[in-house]
Formats: sequence, structure tokens, C-alpha cells
Amino acid sequence: MSEAGTMTRADLADAIHREVGLSRADSARMVESILARMCSALADGENVKISGFGTFVLRDKGERIGRNPKTGVEVPIAPRRVLTFRASQMMRDRIVAAG
Repeated sequence: MSEAGTMTRADLADAIHREVGLSRADSARMVESILARMCSALADGENVKISGFGTFVLRDKGERIGRNPKTGVEVPIAPRRVLTFRASQMMRDRIVAAG
């Protein structure tokens, strides 16, 4: 990994290069292609599920009243779409075992 605790696109491409044997350029294109397809699906309103890893889920949140913590003044929070990630049970088990 290029930074402590952070995996990057380049790290993924390098792992594909080492483990599968594709050229570095082909590995980078594969990573970009996968990420672009995931982004496209999410932009189209689809959820993305990767078995054994987890699910990226889009949720529509309605308008609500929030409060400015500094002044206490209530302000409306506009409705919006948020992206959440839910790790699979297999992933959760691996994370607990690694910790």
C-alpha cells in the first residue's frame, strides 16, 4: 500500500499485475473499468452487491429539521440521496479475526 492504512487504485492494479500476470497498464484499465461500472450502476439508482465483500446501497432521505449545534437555531435539511455500505458477514468475520 502506498500510504499506511490506505489502499489506492494503484495498489489494486499492482495486486492484479502480481497475482494475475496482466501488464501494469491492463491491470490499471481493469480496475478503472470495474470502478466505472460500479459508479454508473449507482448513478442509475442500482445497488451494487459484491458477494463475500458487501453491498453499496442508495437511500433517499426525506427533508427534516436539524439544529445548529452552536446557536441552537432550527434549520431545514433538504431531502437527499445517500450512499451506504453494509459489509457482508464474511467480511465482518475477517475484520474481527484480523483485529
